Amino acid sequence: MRVIVCGAGGKMGEKLIASIESGYCGASVAAAIDINMPTGNYPCHTDIFDVAVDADVIIDFSHHTAIGRLTEYAVEKKIPLVIATTGHTEEEKALAVAASEKIPVFMSGNMSIGIALLMELVRRTVEVFPDANVEIVEVHHNQKIDVPSGTALMLANAVKEVRGGEFNIGRHENGKRTQSEIGIHSLRTGRVIGEHEVRIDTGSQTITLKHESHGRELFAEGALCAAAYISVLEKGLYSVSDMIGRDCK
Repeated sequence: MRVIVCGAGGKMGEKLIASIESGYCGASVAAAIDINMPTGNYPCHTDIFDVAVDADVIIDFSHHTAIGRLTEYAVEKKIPLVIATTGHTEEEKALAVAASEKIPVFMSGNMSIGIALLMELVRRTVEVFPDANVEIVEVHHNQKIDVPSGTALMLANAVKEVRGGEFNIGRHENGKRTQSEIGIHSLRTGRVIGEHEVRIDTGSQTITLKHESHGRELFAEGALCAAAYISVLEKGLYSVSDMIGRDCK
């Protein structure tokens, strides 16, 4: 599986290349793209449209604003695309949806299979306790830009799919908690890779579901699994939930 790595010079891009070079999923780097020219034993470019080699899939760990250029190239070359960045606007998400009508597109706020499982557990628990209070707390390093995290929003949407409700991000105003709200709280501190905790409280008992990321490698490995998964699929929009139970290594 030949991979075009976008955002190759960033922290996640470096982890992705390291995972590829370790032999994960039998992948190889077809080309590396970054606004600052990367270096390596493969073609390196600052613009994806400069890539002239064949590739089986594109994995993007760059910046959400790059999605227009990426989807345009992926559709033109008919190459499956894994979007592993977060912080997309609704207009940018629409570009991914439009591209998925022509090619396979995998898009997720978190590439961890563990997070996909956490989402399933949250859905099941809320189904059993539909009147419970749900609060989500996410912790990340002090350089993370988007708030709340894409993963926290994924978890909140998992709750909303089951029982409805409205997001209350940060709870900035005084007043009693409403029954239907889904609380989302963000902490930015130190070098925390990522922690997500969902508290489901019925009043008489609390179920706490939590996931901790111990290193960025799991996101790189998840992205490679996603790439292997969609590389043989037809057009469509796929997410990390589709990856539960799959091991590409």
